[in-house]
Amino acid sequence: MELKPGLSALVTGGASGIGKALSLALGKNGVFVTIVDLFEDRGEEVALLVEKQNKAFHPDRNEPSSLFIKCDVTSRTFPRCYPLTQTEFPRLLEDIQCFSAQEWMAAAFDKHLETFGGLDICINSAGISSHVPFQKDKTDGKDSWRRVIDVNFLAVVDSTHLAIQAMRSQKKTGVIINLASSAGLYPMQIDPIYSGSKGGVVMFTRSLASLKSEGIRINTLCPEFVHTEMGSKVNSKLVSLLGGYIPMEMVVNGAFELIRDSSKAGSCLWVTNRRGLEYWPSDAETKKFKVKSLNSKGRYSYKLPSKIEKPDAFDKIVVHTFDHNFRRATKIVRERLRSPIKSDHILVKILYAGVNASDVNFSSGRYFKDKNPPLDAGFEGVGVVVEVGDLVDHLRVGAPVALMLFGCYAEFMMVPSKHVMPVPRPDPEVLAMLTSGLTASIALETAGKMVSGEIVLVTAAAGGTGQFAVQLAKLAGNKVVATCGGEKKAALLKSLGVDRVIDYRKEDIKSALRKEFPEGVNIIYESVGGDMFHTCVNALAIYGRLIVIGMVSQYQGEHGWKPLNYSGLCEKILAKSQTVAGFFLLHYAKLWKEHLDRLFDLYSSGKLKVAVDPKKFLGISSVADAVEYLHSGESLGKVVVCIDPSFTQPSAKL
Repeated sequence: MELKPGLSALVTGGASGIGKALSLALGKNGVFVTIVDLFEDRGEEVALLVEKQNKAFHPDRNEPSSLFIKCDVTSRTFPRCYPLTQTEFPRLLEDIQCFSAQEWMAAAFDKHLETFGGLDICINSAGISSHVPFQKDKTDGKDSWRRVIDVNFLAVVDSTHLAIQAMRSQKKTGVIINLASSAGLYPMQIDPIYSGSKGGVVMFTRSLASLKSEGIRINTLCPEFVHTEMGSKVNSKLVSLLGGYIPMEMVVNGAFELIRDSSKAGSCLWVTNRRGLEYWPSDAETKKFKVKSLNSKGRYSYKLPSKIEKPDAFDKIVVHTFDHNFRRATKIVRERLRSPIKSDHILVKILYAGVNASDVNFSSGRYFKDKNPPLDAGFEGVGVVVEVGDLVDHLRVGAPVALMLFGCYAEFMMVPSKHVMPVPRPDPEVLAMLTSGLTASIALETAGKMVSGEIVLVTAAAGGTGQFAVQLAKLAGNKVVATCGGEKKAALLKSLGVDRVIDYRKEDIKSALRKEFPEGVNIIYESVGGDMFHTCVNALAIYGRLIVIGMVSQYQGEHGWKPLNYSGLCEKILAKSQTVAGFFLLHYAKLWKEHLDRLFDLYSSGKLKVAVDPKKFLGISSVADAVEYLHSGESLGKVVVCIDPSFTQPSAKL
């Protein structure tokens, strides 16, 4: 999320310490801030400072640009009402309001929404430490360690819940940051209750990572000791051993990084003098406990085949000569199944294979400098395991799997087990998430640096990958513009939530973009090339990012892929600090699993739709027909070939 004037933030514990510093830092960026705290004098002072800072950004604003709201987040019960006479009691109720903690917080959020019209950022910063060592506390803890849990953990849960509700009700994207502590990452013997409460905040926050699919990113910030009123009470020798007090500026920078970086959700940013800003746990540690979500969850069941026949030989498609014409370049060959199977390999029966625009680049030899035909064709497939090697213990016969390897235009494939991804079902919809879905997901995040609140243009948007790009951009909280050719494609895109569909068969794309988006668009997901590329470069806004994932209009022709001269490109992107980035999926293989899990989570929860072209291509002999159909411009969604028409399963419910 870009920090810009006009956003609004609610900060608990905003009257002092880290909360105060973050409130003032937000005010310096023109953000409207509500400070929620128990201490009225301090809170009013901070609100006044934020108001002064906001004047530079909103000089003509008559309404307040900052608020202070008094709130006691530890009030778990109604205050005691002493016995009064019948005449005195009603009068007292008119003068005194009795709130529980949840009601205090709910009232604060309501006032914020009423004043600023929405909620973009929520920072839960309120925190206290124990004044009596837990081991020596002989009370019931009501005024010591139970209060610490109330403030440090339960209040964070309450506020996070209210922030999520507010963002959902406004249908807005948002960022929530929960202040924890390094004491929540490793034990702090001097205050085990403080350490435990902050550890609870860390795990609570990390468990909410999936809300990113709704555009709500929740992260936690874990600084070591900061020179605040609470931090100054810590033993100076311990602080010295940890490298001294952390500058408040470093904590603010960490919080702003979590706000700005759209890839961070469920992340824990550890802030120390010794190591700087570091995300915890490391990728290596995460792998120790992360499970394969595709193998363990999904909306539908899959019935394993009772028996799969293993033939002596099978058909596959190979490129026998390099040619831009896929039909001329390829042929079907018969190959014997090798036996016995290698110990670390599996044999897969391919049920569906995906068709891609770049199949013609493969058949023309553009992807190879040192290889000659014959080459196995096809990039992606889904199927079932027929046989496993002796050393393979994570897959069983009949298990549904996906492959992203050369050679998927085949009835069977013998592959190393490490290259196989378990999936819930071997369906065309799952197949569409592979090359097409992964390209959109990874490209928008890495090359596009996609955040919320921007304008995203997707060309050829009704195709296999375009359908994913428009939905992911929309889910991230952006305005989406899409180009296509034909009423059916336009209807599909509108059903996927696209804000503006430009059908080039009915209107001029250049004119529409120039008229409706005079300041340009922020991100362009481009796969057409040729004249469309020129149009996209000219449509980019300042700081705009153009992602080139292909150039389908240049792939075929009498002489194959003909490079075009884009004169003046350097001058254009320099003039507006723009970025033109190429994206080739093979270079991002390490991200496939993570993004495929993410796509399936969205799909299984109903937030992502998958369109598969209704035209049927049955059997391996229909592959060339399918490739030509895709390049005809008539396809709608993902084009798929059913390699084995005899295999049937109940269709997935979209």
